[in-house]
Amino acid sequence: MEIPQSWQHFLQVETQKTYFLELQRAVEKEYQENVCFPPKELIFAAFEKCSLDNLKVVIIGQDPYHGAGEANGLCFSVNDGIAIPPSLRNIFREMSSDLDTIMQPNSGNLQHWAEQGVLLLNATLTVRKDQPNSHKNLSWQRFTDAVIAKIATEKEHIVFLLWGGFAQKKGAKIDQNKHLVLCSGHPSPLSANQGKWFGNKHFSATNVYLQSHHKESIVWFTV
Repeated sequence: MEIPQSWQHFLQVETQKTYFLELQRAVEKEYQENVCFPPKELIFAAFEKCSLDNLKVVIIGQDPYHGAGEANGLCFSVNDGIAIPPSLRNIFREMSSDLDTIMQPNSGNLQHWAEQGVLLLNATLTVRKDQPNSHKNLSWQRFTDAVIAKIATEKEHIVFLLWGGFAQKKGAKIDQNKHLVLCSGHPSPLSANQGKWFGNKHFSATNVYLQSHHKESIVWFTV
């Protein structure tokens, strides 16, 4: 397990701490003894696909999909050829409405977001097969809390999209005078059907903010 090059210096102090070295050993043991996701080489894909220099947006998820072939290291994202999960389908519905675009995505792979500067960060980066939140007691949360805090402290004009109570709690200390923090209900069917997701217009609001700070907007959908 190795942090991608562009992030190594940024996270150097954190990854040398005792807890992180112990976390690495615990994750290695889990992957040796159980079927875990994502594949080991994709654990840090969120950092690999989104370069630090190009970072514009942070979306916080909870933990990877736990079904075979689903998790690809990017929160809410699934591999090509995998059925689009309900939460992601609701994300696409809101995006289509917000951007006044008719879209019928045939893939739930969000790598094209990451490549434009969207850090798709799960709070916990690994999971056992068919056991959601099974790695929540490892020290991933401490690591991802540190990542979010460091981004919030050292970068400027980042958009943080906090969907649901879990993400909002994790991003509670972000300085809203320095960054744009957008909160809404979670896109899961339960939350969305209670009126807490649809209509948040986070995708257009993100681009308006980025443009106001002379950054390229995100192309949220591909034609």
